[in-house]
Amino acid sequence: MLYNNTSINVTDISIEHKIYLKSIKKRNMAINLTRIIILVLFFSLWEIAGTLKWIDPFLISQPSRMLKTLVVLYNNGTLMRHIYVTCSETIIGFIFGTLLGTAIAILLWWSNFLCKVLDPYLVVLNSLPKTALIPVLIFWIGNGQPAIIVTALFISVVVTIMGVLLGFQEVDEDKIKLLKTFGATKFQIMQKVIFPASIPNIISALKINVGLSWVGVIVGEFLVAREGLGFLIVYGGQIAQLDMVMLSIIILAIASYIMYIGVSYIEKYCMRWRQ
Repeated sequence: MLYNNTSINVTDISIEHKIYLKSIKKRNMAINLTRIIILVLFFSLWEIAGTLKWIDPFLISQPSRMLKTLVVLYNNGTLMRHIYVTCSETIIGFIFGTLLGTAIAILLWWSNFLCKVLDPYLVVLNSLPKTALIPVLIFWIGNGQPAIIVTALFISVVVTIMGVLLGFQEVDEDKIKLLKTFGATKFQIMQKVIFPASIPNIISALKINVGLSWVGVIVGEFLVAREGLGFLIVYGGQIAQLDMVMLSIIILAIASYIMYIGVSYIEKYCMRWRQ
């Protein structure tokens, strides 16, 4: 009799769980559908406003005009090249900026003396508008892709150092003391406690670096590039082709969103590994 009651309870829980999952799935579908509707309405209103002359299509462009520009650039064989150049520069700067920033944060955590010495310099670098130093970096490194990649790296590395180091310093001191009591080395403490506990901070730094890397690359392309989406924006402005400018901005938005989604997948994988 007890067995039967238990079976009924498990079945009831299973049904309730299925209903809950179904409601979550419906809610996510509703959210995604609403997002799509907002996007469609935005571009539809934009197109209608330009057609009815509520706005000046020459100054603000239109989706139809941007689509024509997209076809022209694609047929010329230059569009994919510009997208590839900007995306590759951003990804390289993003990866190296994150890795270098994390490595420096580990070094600063490892040496408390060095951390205390460099702390005011990090604060100054973090508060400084780093785009102001980009012409200096370009002058040192020269024109071309290396300067653009270093620009993206430079803008993201300081934020990574500050964010990751803060995560290291916020780890529970009692856990560290417990490991020290059992004779753990500093490397073992880093491996077993500090790094796993700081994964949320590292992921947050990654998400911030997505935007900063794009900023660094685009600003660098504004100054020295002869190809890339930043170059298209500058070139389109110079020849009064604002359709090209707006199209490049839309492509940048899509590419940055895709990159952010990639970081979100990394976050899910890391949180599962952490558990």
